[in-house]
Amino acid sequence: MQITRQADYAVRAVVHLAHLEPGERASTSRISEEQRIPLTFLAKIVSQLSVAGLLHTTRGARGGVALARPPSEISLLEVVEAIDGPMTLNECTSDVDACPMGEDCGVREVWCEARADLVKRLAQTKFSQIGRRTNNHPAAASPA
Repeated sequence: MQITRQADYAVRAVVHLAHLEPGERASTSRISEEQRIPLTFLAKIVSQLSVAGLLHTTRGARGGVALARPPSEISLLEVVEAIDGPMTLNECTSDVDACPMGEDCGVREVWCEARADLVKRLAQTKFSQIGRRTNNHPAAASPA
């Protein structure tokens, strides 16, 4: 299983926003430059995250993008699923009828448990935790 590049970019954008002070906004051009995300791709991502209720966007000279909730209330799972949809490792984890073996498959239980573990881990990981571990923000970078 691999998340899409779009989901990876979304996670980077949210990590960036999680470093901002409460009430502060960032322009998409700033996020694009600092997180190395193509601007046209970022516009689509911001739109999807906004529709999912994870971001607020404001137009105009003083506009920009901000988290809709504190970073401690936004999980990695929410961001990835807002872009890629529900986590699955195999079709059968969400639809037992997708496999001709159905309930008789000896591997399905392993796939379901692994999926549940992954979902739990991503749901428990909040952006406030990720923010403490990353050096992508200019303020966190060590001087040269």
